[in-house]
Amino acid sequence: MTRSFSRNIEDYPEGIVLPVDKPYRWTSADVIRKVKYAAIRHFGKKNLKVGHAGTLDPLATGILLVCIGPATKRAEELQRSAKEYIAGVSFGATTPSYDLEKDIDREYPLDGVSEAALRAVLPGFVGEQDQVAPLFSAKSVDGVRAYETARRLLREAQRAGRPFDPGDILQSNRITLYELELLSWSDAPVQDVVDDGQGRIRVADVSGRHLPTAMVRVACSKGTYIRALARDLGEALGSGAFLSSLRRTKNGGFGIEDAVSLEEVLEMLS
Repeated sequence: MTRSFSRNIEDYPEGIVLPVDKPYRWTSADVIRKVKYAAIRHFGKKNLKVGHAGTLDPLATGILLVCIGPATKRAEELQRSAKEYIAGVSFGATTPSYDLEKDIDREYPLDGVSEAALRAVLPGFVGEQDQVAPLFSAKSVDGVRAYETARRLLREAQRAGRPFDPGDILQSNRITLYELELLSWSDAPVQDVVDDGQGRIRVADVSGRHLPTAMVRVACSKGTYIRALARDLGEALGSGAFLSSLRRTKNGGFGIEDAVSLEEVLEMLS
C-alpha cells in the first residue's frame, strides 16, 4: 500500500479505501473523526466525505474499512462482504453488554463447561440461523438506538437492585456462520486487562477470576454479532459467557496482513 497520497483528491476517481487496524478502546467514530480531519487538511477539501464500511465495537481491534471521497459510495457494497474474526469467549459469567464494556452481573456454574463440550456444540452453530443482537448495540428499535434503551433499562435495574433483563426488545436477524473453529482453550485465570491509556472506553476488571476461555475463529455474514455468539455458546453449555477479546481479521477482500495502523494513516495524510 502507498505510504503517501497526492494533494489532489481528483487523482483518486474511485476514492480511497484504507483497511485501518482499529485501536483498542477507540470507537469507529473516533477513528473516522481523526482520519477525516487529516484528509480534509491534506486534500484541502472542506466537504470531503469520509466514512467506514461496517462498525467495530470499541473493545475490538482489527480491520475497519475507512472510505474517503467517492469510495464512500461503496461502503454498503463492502459491508455486504463476509468477515472473519478471532474471538476470545470466557465462560462462567455474563455482562449486560456481552463484553467487557460492562461489569459482570451474574456468575454461572461451570459443571458442563469444558473444551470437549465446546467442541461438541460448535458444529451446530455453523450455517444459516436466527440471531438476536445484543441490546447494547446500534440497532434501531422504534427509531431509537438499542444502546439508548439498554442504558435506561440498566439504570432502572441498578436502582431497583435487580439483575438486568433485556427482555424481548430486539427481534432476531437471519445470519450465516460459514466456519467456526476452536483455536485454543485455557483454564487459567483471566489475565489483567492491558490499558494503554489511549482510548476513552472503560474496560471492566475481571483479572484473577477463574473463567475458562476459548479462542475461536469465526467466518460469518454481514450482520453477525460475535458478542451474541458468545452469549449463545455459554447457554449451549448450560452456563453464561461473554466476549473477552475480538479482532476482525478479514473484511471486504482485505486481510489483517493488509491493515495499517491509525498512526500510519495519519502519516500518509500529513
